[in-house]
Amino acid sequence: MAKRPVAQGMRIFLLIWFGQLVSLMGSGLTSFALGVWVYERTGSVTQFALISVFARLPAILLFPFAGALIDRWNRRWAMILSDSGAGLSTVAVALLLVTGRLEIWHIYLAVAVSSAFSAFQWPAYSAATTLLVPKQHLGRASGMIQLGEAAAQFLAPMLAAGLLSVIQLEGIILTDFATFLFSLVTLLNIRFPDAKTHTVRKAGNLSLLREMAYGWTYITARPGLLGLLIFIAVSNFAIGIAQVLFAPLILAFASVAVLGTVQSIACSGMVVGSILMSVWGGPKRRMYGVFGFELLLGLGIFFLGVRASIPLIAIAGFGAYFSAAFFLGSGQAILQTKVAPEVQGRVFAVRRAIGGSSLPLGYLAAGPLADRIFEPLMAANGLLAGSIGQIIGVGTGRGIGLLLAIAGVMVMLVTVAGYQYPRLRLLEDELPDVIAGEPAAKTQ
Repeated sequence: MAKRPVAQGMRIFLLIWFGQLVSLMGSGLTSFALGVWVYERTGSVTQFALISVFARLPAILLFPFAGALIDRWNRRWAMILSDSGAGLSTVAVALLLVTGRLEIWHIYLAVAVSSAFSAFQWPAYSAATTLLVPKQHLGRASGMIQLGEAAAQFLAPMLAAGLLSVIQLEGIILTDFATFLFSLVTLLNIRFPDAKTHTVRKAGNLSLLREMAYGWTYITARPGLLGLLIFIAVSNFAIGIAQVLFAPLILAFASVAVLGTVQSIACSGMVVGSILMSVWGGPKRRMYGVFGFELLLGLGIFFLGVRASIPLIAIAGFGAYFSAAFFLGSGQAILQTKVAPEVQGRVFAVRRAIGGSSLPLGYLAAGPLADRIFEPLMAANGLLAGSIGQIIGVGTGRGIGLLLAIAGVMVMLVTVAGYQYPRLRLLEDELPDVIAGEPAAKTQ
């Protein structure tokens, strides 16, 4: 009897996962195409980086509010709301483009609206996964979720680079809208487990504002969890710099087609890592996975910047993304195991807000640092041309390379510092698991 609800929950999870995979693929096509569109028209790393800022910041600001609502709402309908809003913002961009009225600020606004709706999607998805998947398979489920994101990141750049010359930006955006519809239909035809069936302690009937604060209170009462979120946030600042500089680094000396190929090769590292994470489930001591693969991630980012070499950048990018799959999957599995299911909407939303808050800061810092400081320093007659320039090269893009190398060193130093904090290192020993037994069978 117990096997039946478990199998049903896994089937539902796989359907949700596949629908989100298709949607992520469409979003990846649009993200790549819009980024190239903006960078080719402006040549500005700052304006290119602002797309990533507007794609992240609204969600981060709304996460605490969204998390409180998700613990009150049906989580399936929260995901439906998110996909619907994101799809409509995509249609708006398509209409502006077709009528010849699309401006760069329209893109910023559209991605901001899509980001606001996405604040509801991720906490609902993560919390529902905990209810659907048995505790012993949460590491594999986290790996599958990472695999979905990685597969989109792997395939989308190559596909978008090729499709831009065939169906152009308008066709790519309409394809993205079709993937949103597919995800929506998938969600409309399934049911999620009910968190109320879990026999774990509830937070009580609180006002919405108190529920928003409860996620923060829950985390701060557990120093290990707080340490993990701060560790992720500090690391994400450097990772944000690397993410936004990857495309300008390559476009400084290569074509859009080469960018698409190299970005796909790099993202295939996350595909491979996520597949291994899905099959293996990650290290038994998940904090070892967090520390070890974060260190390798920093090393990969460092080697992105040391030479204007396509093979080296592709290999370093592959290694960085491969490591990120295990780092993120291990961290997510820890949270799903240590946080009570009926409060995961609030807690995961706060986790996303804290951990993700430094990404926009990294994006904002990357543009001005590259345009105004590092690129001039590494120009042919720049101040560092005769010293560091003799090692990593000089000219366009070499300032971006130096900034990437520094970001990689920062990630490695943060990892070493985090390991020195006992509450973080011993998190799995000091904080008991709250998930025990099978996922709920009752659906809503």
